[in-house]
Amino acid sequence: MTDQSVKEWTDVLIGEVEKLGFPREFGALLAASLGTESTIRRLALYVAHNQPGSAEDIADEMLAIRDDRDHWQEKKQAEYYNRKVTEWQNRKREPEGEGEDG
Repeated sequence: MTDQSVKEWTDVLIGEVEKLGFPREFGALLAASLGTESTIRRLALYVAHNQPGSAEDIADEMLAIRDDRDHWQEKKQAEYYNRKVTEWQNRKREPEGEGEDG
């Protein structure tokens, strides 16, 4: 993902929103709220293919896409920390009594 691809998909989303008669600013706000190429692309394709009849329908879809992304991020974080805990639990340990002075 590059800034250029985010910009390109933002322009696509704005164009699709304008085709439906909504202001350019609405499309820009949607893209800014999503923030990533994949989520902006997903909403742009939704708008292009489904041609929702109201701004509320588009906003609802944007919120659903954000929710999916947030759940995915939380899942990846949980997997990462679970892996770290497992690595720590499975680390090599010195047998008890060794390494102690005395």
